[in-house]
Amino acid sequence: METIGTWWMWAGFLAIVLVMLAIDLFVVGGGKQHKVSFREAATWSAIWVSVSFLFAAALWWHLDGSAGREVANAKSLEFITGYLIEKSLAIDNVFVWLMLFSFFGIPLELQKRVLVLGVLGAIVMRTVMIFAGAWLITQFHWMLYIFGAFLLVTGIKMWWFAEEKPDMANNPLIRWLRSHMKISDELHGEKFFVCKDGVRYATPLLLTLILVEISDLIFAVDSIPAIFAITADPFIVLTSNVFAILGLRAMYFLLADMADRFSLLKYGLAAVLVFIGVKMLLIDLYKIPIGFSLAVVATFIGISIGMSLRKEKLERAAAARREV
Repeated sequence: METIGTWWMWAGFLAIVLVMLAIDLFVVGGGKQHKVSFREAATWSAIWVSVSFLFAAALWWHLDGSAGREVANAKSLEFITGYLIEKSLAIDNVFVWLMLFSFFGIPLELQKRVLVLGVLGAIVMRTVMIFAGAWLITQFHWMLYIFGAFLLVTGIKMWWFAEEKPDMANNPLIRWLRSHMKISDELHGEKFFVCKDGVRYATPLLLTLILVEISDLIFAVDSIPAIFAITADPFIVLTSNVFAILGLRAMYFLLADMADRFSLLKYGLAAVLVFIGVKMLLIDLYKIPIGFSLAVVATFIGISIGMSLRKEKLERAAAARREV
């Protein structure tokens, strides 16, 4: 697998991730029962985005001196595009988490613990999937066409079923878990297991954590091939992916009270997947420039967010007129 990553670049990236995780876990109370405020979520979201772009700047600076300006520009742009794609697609994951926490009645002060563990699991899963995907593409170039077709179909399905609401009560996975595990009816603080009359029960908090991990695995199947449409360099793919994931928990609490305001966002995400799928299918006929891809992704997401806010404003105005 061809990559710009040297051993010390991988080591530096790992060090940054470990330091930021340690801060999150031990300094800001990630391992304690803690209700995250909007202000805290906004602050940490800004910190994560800043760290990600500082990493991109450091990558550009290093490559500019060692490989030349052209390589530096290309690789840093690949990182930023991959980061934006992952961040955008992760918003859909956030909405799924909101439904899970609401369905199981998980209060805000317990959600952070679930999400911290969920992010750690996501990093491990995606690292394995990224290296496996990079190896597959290296050995079997035609896999790019499989990924492209998959993203195209997924995008079309997302657009087609954008207005449908999942039926959590009749979800086959939840029913299967309940039939194979003893699960208590009530929460017990941050405990994942509790003993009653000598019998060990899982709490709804554990069931929520399992579903959070499974949902991230499902979404990774979409987002990882999407980044491979931008670059096959495992260093760029992994770093952009992980930096986006590290800021995902803060983004969740930032968007938790505003999810209903982005009712049209799914259409923007669907359009992104369709565009990336087409880009992958055309890879041997015409290579769409990275800068153009970045502009298209940003435009789709921006338009869908802008239209969502406008729709909400019009709906509020209409409701106010009816009350009068």
